[in-house]
Amino acid sequence: MSRPLLFLDVDGPLNPYAAKPHRRPAGYTTLRVPRDGQTPDGHRSALVRRRPLRVWLHPRHGAELLRLDYELCWATTWMAEANRWIAPVIGLPELPFVDFGDVLLQDRPDGVHWKTAPLVEYANGRPFAWVDDEQGGLDQAYVTAHHRAPGLLHHVNPRIGLRDDDFRTLAEFARACTVPQRDRDGG
Repeated sequence: MSRPLLFLDVDGPLNPYAAKPHRRPAGYTTLRVPRDGQTPDGHRSALVRRRPLRVWLHPRHGAELLRLDYELCWATTWMAEANRWIAPVIGLPELPFVDFGDVLLQDRPDGVHWKTAPLVEYANGRPFAWVDDEQGGLDQAYVTAHHRAPGLLHHVNPRIGLRDDDFRTLAEFARACTVPQRDRDGG
């Protein structure tokens, strides 16, 4: 039996961006990511000077995530850039990522988060946990209706990021997913 997937968002769970902006959370390090200096039409401009993006990351999170019994996968607007900027700081190897393509940041008329359907498609029937700060009840209903395996949508407060309780919840879900089906059914 393969391990469940763990879909990781960056901003919120790993980067508590909503914490007090003038005070870095304890144990976190500050990363400054240069922003693209392109104009909306795609041309670089010396007139466009944007401050680097401030990202707070906890170096311990990578080891904690690797201890969990999951196959890790980025599920973030950072997509491949998470391997360049985030993974090295928190001690993760290069991970696969969900390429959101044309649905990236596109609101859906039914209120389901734009990540939800692509994550269900990517999981392709495998159990998964999704760690994010934006999913809600409509997303859980979508997963329940469209995914034939267990799916945990674990909300993380973007003011505090991942905590020990979050890692315990994720570990418990992974253990429940790796129990053979006949044992879960009592047979």
